[in-house]
Amino acid sequence: MRPSLRRRALAELIGTAALVTIVVGSGIQATELTHDVALQLLADSLATVFGLGVLIALLGPVSGAHFNPAVTLAVWWTGRRAGDGPAPRAVAAYVSAQIVGGIGGAVLANAMFAEPLVRLSTHERSAGHLWLGEIVATAGLVLLVLGLGRTARQRLGPVLVASYIGAAYWFTSSTSFANPAVTVARAFSDTFAGIAPGSVPPFVAAQLVGAGVGLALAVALFGRSAPAAVPAPSGEPGLASARR
Repeated sequence: MRPSLRRRALAELIGTAALVTIVVGSGIQATELTHDVALQLLADSLATVFGLGVLIALLGPVSGAHFNPAVTLAVWWTGRRAGDGPAPRAVAAYVSAQIVGGIGGAVLANAMFAEPLVRLSTHERSAGHLWLGEIVATAGLVLLVLGLGRTARQRLGPVLVASYIGAAYWFTSSTSFANPAVTVARAFSDTFAGIAPGSVPPFVAAQLVGAGVGLALAVALFGRSAPAAVPAPSGEPGLASARR
């Protein structure tokens, strides 16, 4: 039986909160253990890979484990074109839960490491090459999620999505936030993983452009028709997410 929308939205809230807690918390821990930026990034990326894989495996059967408005919107658009997409009400519930959960996760990570519960980040991330990195990272993520759904390989989602995010930490200039909800949430922590509020809007805009690119690539590679197995806000086993 398909879980209720309330349960699915709760899974998205908890999953996104846990994801942000992992990203921010591991970033704080890394900076306390070493001053080597490469080691800090390695620690943060490894924690995110392992944590994200677990979260997708655990919550995928409930909500599809999107944890990311870009993924939710891409899935909605794909289903809309196929005539069987999720209702706008479900999309709104997912995106709201993801944003609220992400902010809650940042506050929780701050609390665990005796940081101020809410302190807006001063870490400016504003440059054209960083926005390009976000377009590339998000496009790859959306293409992967939709591609796995269209080839009926969702069972590989926990491993492949987490692996992609781990790789994108290193091959993109922006360290692959690739997630509007997580980007907003990270503005609430003035730590290694933070992003200044003024840097958030162009990052989110780049992520939405990247989602559009990923959709276009999915259509070009797999055609316009999407099988029912594509992860959607429907409670079916899904893939999803994304990260930093």
